[in-house]
Amino acid sequence: MKKLAPRSRKVRIVATLGPSSSSEAMIRKLFLAGADAFRINMSHGNHEGHAANIEIIRGLEKEYGRPTTILADLQGPKLRIGAFAKGPVELVKGATFRLDRDSALGDVSRVSLPHPEIFASLVPGSRLLLDDGKLVLRVSAVNDDVIETVVEVGGPLSERKGVNVPDVVLPMAALTDKDRRDLAFAVDAGADWIALSFVQRPDDLAEARRLMGGHGQLLAKIEKPAALTRLDEILEMADAVMVARGDLGVELPPQAVPPLQKQIVETARRLGKPVVVATQMLESMIKSPSPTRAEVSDVATAVYDGADAVMLSAETAAGDWPEQAVAMMDSIAHSVEHDPGYLDRLHFTKTIPDPTTSDALAEASQSITNTVSAAAIVCFTASGSTVRRIARERPSAPILALTPRISTARRMGLFWGVHAVRTKDIGSFEEMIGKAKRMALRTGMATGGDKIIILAGVPFGTPGSTNVLHVATVHGDELKAHGEG
Repeated sequence: MKKLAPRSRKVRIVATLGPSSSSEAMIRKLFLAGADAFRINMSHGNHEGHAANIEIIRGLEKEYGRPTTILADLQGPKLRIGAFAKGPVELVKGATFRLDRDSALGDVSRVSLPHPEIFASLVPGSRLLLDDGKLVLRVSAVNDDVIETVVEVGGPLSERKGVNVPDVVLPMAALTDKDRRDLAFAVDAGADWIALSFVQRPDDLAEARRLMGGHGQLLAKIEKPAALTRLDEILEMADAVMVARGDLGVELPPQAVPPLQKQIVETARRLGKPVVVATQMLESMIKSPSPTRAEVSDVATAVYDGADAVMLSAETAAGDWPEQAVAMMDSIAHSVEHDPGYLDRLHFTKTIPDPTTSDALAEASQSITNTVSAAAIVCFTASGSTVRRIARERPSAPILALTPRISTARRMGLFWGVHAVRTKDIGSFEEMIGKAKRMALRTGMATGGDKIIILAGVPFGTPGSTNVLHVATVHGDELKAHGEG
């Protein structure tokens, strides 16, 4: 087995797989360039291709001894117009345009819209956005079968283009039949995280949670303005959240997205839930081997704000420079994290611990790390919940998570500053101290003379029982005569 040193970078990198990155050779390059997690986009490809990519990732995980995260991203409900009789039409500003439930082919005056839930929700004055927001229609009248609109922003419109409805909450299920099939596949294939698209309210998460049956964890994608009004409730129901700036930027003015990104990141951090910032982070690298300065600044802002992970989409899925995109994101993150003011900026967000022993110890580990200049925080965990709490505090030292469960180790690939190792459980206080020291040495997180902070739960092996914090000094000869499993 080839051993890789832990990432010195705290923020995690998620790389989306697609036509440009669905070979063993390219996935290996992305892995070695810095990808901590891989996104399987269920909107594209088929189960056979996704299964092949997952097998490659698990092979690399075994080869390098590094638990690696797989995020299966469900497509969600896609709203689209129907077809036109004579190809694309040109909608002119000020003209009237009708959307109806008639399946006949459309023309410059009308087109079919096969989504009855939209008709039931709209009111005069609501907007309809077509083709990723390029065209804007204002509703003048609506009934169960017809939506009359006036074109506010015109342009060419071709068949099957997407429809966004930003001003109302649609009474539609978050999961389509395709999503249910894709979710079942992802669970069977061992995906570590399931991403649910177009979440509007906390209830949207319930069915996905039930269908997951305790396998993997659930990430809510925030890409609908309606979700922002119930963000705290959604985060309470989800295990993590994604700032999906693509669709969010379609339904909101572009200038509204940056402050909302900061709001979502801050809320997630306050509640102790991992947060991923995604979409168009290094967009120009789809075709160019180097990003724009504005894109570099965008990635840096997400890192300064304390996001747990940043994600590449088309850059690695369909771009010409997938490996270089990951390497560039890795380089930007390293540069930010070496800024002397980085940790101070992170702690602008106040994280108030819950009145539990685990939260109290997690908070204490951050302050003790600074006081004794600890080299690492070592946490024994079964479920990963204490590690998540420690990561919420954004400590200056790296976090070494030791767990007997490979599923737990893989899930922690979205946690800020965490290096997870699967290892045998412990049975005594002395074994806890000895193993923590040896694993800190073995991973290179500590050297002889360093102090480490150790967290665990007594009785050992009981999930959710973290109640011990110990400071230990590592000795360089402690690896001798010991083998770890």
